[in-house]
Amino acid sequence: MKKLINSPETVVADSLRGLAIAHRELSVDVGKRVVVRGDAPVPGKVGILSGGGSGHEPLHVGYVGRGMLDAACPGEIFTSPSPQQILEATRRVDGGRGVLHIVKNYTGDVMNFEMAGDLARARGIEVRAVTVGDDVANDGLTTAGRRGVGATVLVEKICGAAAERRWPLARVADLGNRVIANARSMGIALTSCTVPSARRPTFTLGEDEMEVGIGMHGETGRFRHKLVPAREVAAILLDRVLADMPLEPGEQVLAFVNGMGATPLMELYIVLDEVARLLDARGLTLQRTLTGTYMAALDMAGCSLTVLRLDEEMTSLWDAPVATPALTWGTV
Repeated sequence: MKKLINSPETVVADSLRGLAIAHRELSVDVGKRVVVRGDAPVPGKVGILSGGGSGHEPLHVGYVGRGMLDAACPGEIFTSPSPQQILEATRRVDGGRGVLHIVKNYTGDVMNFEMAGDLARARGIEVRAVTVGDDVANDGLTTAGRRGVGATVLVEKICGAAAERRWPLARVADLGNRVIANARSMGIALTSCTVPSARRPTFTLGEDEMEVGIGMHGETGRFRHKLVPAREVAAILLDRVLADMPLEPGEQVLAFVNGMGATPLMELYIVLDEVARLLDARGLTLQRTLTGTYMAALDMAGCSLTVLRLDEEMTSLWDAPVATPALTWGTV
């Protein structure tokens, strides 16, 4: 194992200290493991909060800022944050209009966010939660529903923009559920990732193999496939995404090609080019795109594809200004 770390035991705390140095506009509490935008709580604004295991950077800490998250709770590598972390972050971003929890559908995340929500409500803070479950590789029979993957980034951006427009909590939560209902994802891996404490890859692949339907924590996929060119990878992913979310010709979509941590941007652009060609052949309008490593699985090589069915309101909120360490556009 070759990693630029001091020790597996201190990797999250060490990383948070570096984040604090790099982004002084954020309030980074290394001890309590909470990252908050510098002007929080914002009076009269719904607080937007998410979190999960570390190792997915820039998710979630990289999306704290105006137009997106008010706070993020980083757990240990691939491990849910604690209810105490989530409660502390909820308290810090409550501006009097309530707090929305954006939760990826993993058992530990769901349980701990539910506990924190109950504790916050007992303290007089109104809390609602939306649960992201967009991974079509999950059949929902062998897992606790579909895993939350790439659509998490889209929900955080769109709900964050709505909160900046001072939408009420119930309306922001309904919007989050609408985004989730209209998004599907699937990923492939060319290599496994290596969890620092494990000191070895989670699984192994042959030189001519790829894993299809992998999870964000290094979970193996639905099946193993011979390594094929980018155009065939794009087709494999898009066919399975659209089989689960049929779209009519003329509909508008956002395509999100996400790197898993060790894939060059050049290769992600090649996949996006193939996805765009395939969407056009189906008569679908590629209205917006996002390409890059926005939700990693440590050092895994590979990519995921998320497709979001857009409407006019979601497009407007996607285009709204955002200023975070990992996602910035427009004027805020």
